Parts: sequence; C-alpha cells; structure tokens
Amino acid sequence: MNYTLNQLQIFLKVVQEKSITKAAEALHLTQPAVSIQLKNLQDQFEIPLTEVIGRKLYVTEFGFEIAQSAAEILNQVHAINYKTMSYRGQLTGKLRFVVVSTGIYLLPTYLSEFAKQHEGLELDVDVTNKTGVIDALEANSVDFALVSIPPAHLNFESFKLMPNALYLVGNDKVERDAKTDLKEIMKKNPIIFREDGSGTRLLMEKFFQSANVIVTRKLKLASNEAVKQAVISGMGISVMPQLGINQELKSGLLKIIPVKGLPIKSTWQFVWLKGKKLSPAAEAFIRYIEANNEKLKSQFA
Repeated sequence: MNYTLNQLQIFLKVVQEKSITKAAEALHLTQPAVSIQLKNLQDQFEIPLTEVIGRKLYVTEFGFEIAQSAAEILNQVHAINYKTMSYRGQLTGKLRFVVVSTGIYLLPTYLSEFAKQHEGLELDVDVTNKTGVIDALEANSVDFALVSIPPAHLNFESFKLMPNALYLVGNDKVERDAKTDLKEIMKKNPIIFREDGSGTRLLMEKFFQSANVIVTRKLKLASNEAVKQAVISGMGISVMPQLGINQELKSGLLKIIPVKGLPIKSTWQFVWLKGKKLSPAAEAFIRYIEANNEKLKSQFA
C-alpha cells in the first residue's frame, strides 16, 4: 500500500460531496486531477471504492469504511501539526464563526490578516440567515457570530464594528426623486424579499408595516446576491444593506430610491454567549479586532 495523504484527502472530499466535480471545486483542483488521484487510490484496492450508475457516482460500503479511516488519519495529522505549532508558541486549533449572509462582504476583511498571522489556526465559517445564527448560538456550536441585529433573547457579549444602513434600491431605469411616494413606486415595481428567517426580511416587513403600506406584488429569493441580481435586471426593487451593494452603487447599476423612513440603521458586530469560556485563539481574535477595527472598517468607507 502506497496511498498518500493527498489521495485520502481527495477521496474523503469526493465521498462528502458525492461528486468528483464538486470535490474538485471545493479543493480548488481540476476535475481530471481529482479523477487521477481517485484512480491511483482505487488501484491499491481489489474492492471498488465507488461505482458510477447512470452517470451518478455512488460510494460502496467498503468505500465508506475507507473514508471513515481516512478521516481519522487526517484528523491525527492535523493534531500533529497543531501540537508542533503549539510547541513553537503559535496559536492552534479551530475558530468557528456563523455569519448572516450579508456579513460575508465584511468578514473576509476582518479575518484575512489575522489568519496570516496565525497559520496554525483553522477557520470554520458558516454562512446562513438570522434564524441559523440564533440556532448556532443557542447550541453553543460557534465561537462568534457576525450580525447586524443581535438576538434579543440571548445573554451575549459583543464588539461593535461599524454602522449598517439599509436603503430602498432599484436599477438605473426606476423613476425616483426626492418626492418619491412609496405607495406609488410600489404600484409600478414588485418588491423582492429575502427568505423567511432573514434579518433583512424582518426589517423590511417592519418598515412597510410602519409606513402603512400593504405589499401586493412581491418575489422571494434566498440570498442577498440573488436579490441584487434580480434588482439589477429590473425584476423589482428591494431594501438592501449598503455594505453589499457599494460597487453597484458606484458603477450606476443600482440607485438608492429616497423615501421617508429610510435608511434603516443598525450596527455590525461580533457577538458571543455571555459566560462562554473563550479559547486562547478566540481571545486573540478579540484583541486583534479591538486593536485594528478603525483601520479595518476604513476599507469600507
């Protein structure tokens, strides 16, 4: 047996994704490169690891057993690496973040330099909606959540990063001026909402309720990017956080529609459960954002 750690890692990803194509995308490799390594691993076993039926890949029972062993081996390798870095005085382990979908425009800026400074850390980021964030915090399965609307029913600590503002936006063909009447513009344009459980959707619904506006023409899409592309294409208008549309506003693809009651203002912040015993890595991250927040948020000005 001469299989390599690289082959085991690739095979494990194929099993997890149930697809060579998806595994290649996740590993940032070409599909042929994944296929070659999968074949090289298979050549060392007489029993098939996978089989293809009707162009669909299936993992055999034997393949699942090998994948389980591969996961255990790779975990041990990571543990060895962590221990080595720890003896060198470097931070090790895993930092887990859960982020509302719009926050993905913000998070990479706050993680990039920190990750470079601490190469022994593994960063695990889950992008979801507000409901998913609350579930993760309640389960204590993450170190930090990045939100603009913190969960009011949980006891938490936080570090405030920068303001968040939501505007009514449309593409460059939507009529607008300083005297725009919200009810009139909504008669001409459908409103595009985020999915149920989204914090942005919750703020939109509260805004329309406070403005005594009944939404009759609406669409629902599952991500901020999907909403943005739909607005650009002229499918409707929406209330969107400025953080996610800065480039489109600068290029003219999107325009802010001035209406009374907007923008809706909140604050981007990292939150974590009150009383949570933070790991050395988590404490180091808090110290990092405390020391660098002014410089980091200036990149969004």
